Amino acid sequence: MPQQPPEGEKPLLTVRGLTKLFGSFKACDEIDLDIGHGEIHALLGENGAGKSTLVKMLFGILAPSAGTIGWEGLDRVIANPAAARRLGIGMVFQHFSLFEALTVAENIALSLDEKISISELSKKAAELSVAYGLPLDPNAHVADLSVGERQRIEIVRALLQNPKLIILDEPTSVLTPQEADKLFETLFKLKAEGRSVLYISHRLEEVQRICDRATVLRHGKVTGACDPRQETPASLARMMVGADVAGVEKVEPPADGAVQLQVSNLSVSPRTPFAMALKNVSMTVKAGEILAIAGVAGNGQSELFDALSGEYVVQNPDAIRLRGKSVGRLGINERRLLGAGFVPEERHGHAAIPAMSLSENLFLSRNASDRSAYLAGGKIGLIRHGLVQQAARRISEMMDVRKSGEDPAAGSLSGGNLQKFIVGRELDRQPSVLVVNQPTWGVDAGAASRIRQALVDLAKSGSAVVVISQDLDEIFEVATSIAAISEGKLSDAYPASTMTRQRIGILMGGVHGLTTAPEAAHAH
Repeated sequence: MPQQPPEGEKPLLTVRGLTKLFGSFKACDEIDLDIGHGEIHALLGENGAGKSTLVKMLFGILAPSAGTIGWEGLDRVIANPAAARRLGIGMVFQHFSLFEALTVAENIALSLDEKISISELSKKAAELSVAYGLPLDPNAHVADLSVGERQRIEIVRALLQNPKLIILDEPTSVLTPQEADKLFETLFKLKAEGRSVLYISHRLEEVQRICDRATVLRHGKVTGACDPRQETPASLARMMVGADVAGVEKVEPPADGAVQLQVSNLSVSPRTPFAMALKNVSMTVKAGEILAIAGVAGNGQSELFDALSGEYVVQNPDAIRLRGKSVGRLGINERRLLGAGFVPEERHGHAAIPAMSLSENLFLSRNASDRSAYLAGGKIGLIRHGLVQQAARRISEMMDVRKSGEDPAAGSLSGGNLQKFIVGRELDRQPSVLVVNQPTWGVDAGAASRIRQALVDLAKSGSAVVVISQDLDEIFEVATSIAAISEGKLSDAYPASTMTRQRIGILMGGVHGLTTAPEAAHAH
């Protein structure tokens, strides 16, 4: 039985035996769940545990195969999202669904069931955003907004429906610590008004901080319930994965590793009116080193990744040198041939084509010589049934990728499992240089530990690794040296052993060119 709301109080939402079948696969297996009025309830579990499937049934996106959903004491059939909203259920998805060319108010209008003029909607959205501490300009174009501001749009348009229950899926994965704190203030305000929140997050410290109760899923089943305030992050992770989550055995800084990646005064003009320019970026990464680059989203991380990977070539060929060769004018395929690997931030559409199978995505990611080897002798069947599928199986086993079939479509995997496959796909090539952007975004504790350890092991084997991350815990866990990017400028790199969160924060704030140690920033 699920953990009950406070005695004498009827639940707002009651789920009994909720099951969802995809063929013979049970994504959700007889789930029981109660959510009380005015509570923040955490839904925890590994990637692929069934969390997204469950909330999609609650919001009317998927139809249950069996079981019941009770709302305020009555069984309900939630046929679609509009029906969910009429009941009083709102949802904010992990991946935003916003049109960049439209204004904030226009984007909100598209999601509303009622007809309302843009001017009236703008007024209501502005008032609501101020009331809940989520300031927005209704007339601003989405393309001009930061990721944190876009998150506010999603929350405000859910609140305009006056919901009694709001489902939040990984809401802080794209927020700075300061923006997350503001979000938590909003959630406490909603709670004080008697509204409820179903909160999905892999950040267990914040679950402890804000949630009243937690329900844990594993392999589609409810395996536990608790008061997270009485637990530790380690005990919550243990409940999620069924065992202790291994720590990362950190790599030691290299003594005399050869330079594998050299960037010298790299400047890149903005490719769009909304892109960030890179300004005189320089870095050196040696064999055996992990350089972690910290920064608030939107400060040039994507532009730096594109320049390093060759997705966007630069004017000066010597601005980027890979294993001693000038590659600034070379594309991604040529850089892969020189032994580089790349993992972009966006899984769907950038790192993988969702409609294609894992083996097909693996095949496409290989450089021309790799593909020629697979196709040697004209045996096209090898693509689907030979070497490529063998490699896909090997990667899945190495990275513990949970999947519903032998070679499923990439889009059928949970975000964390697809991320493990994408990282493993690059590691399988044993690159001399690996550049990875946000390696564990939206990934559970167990998967994050596996990915981070894999990056450390690659460095131990003699490769140079660049990790671009907004997660300071991750940075401290893997880095041998740390730099920060702010407004397209990269700070000097400092030994990870000398850094603290405060010092990284100073660098992230744009204080660069420190003399000997980050403490010098206090003099600025």
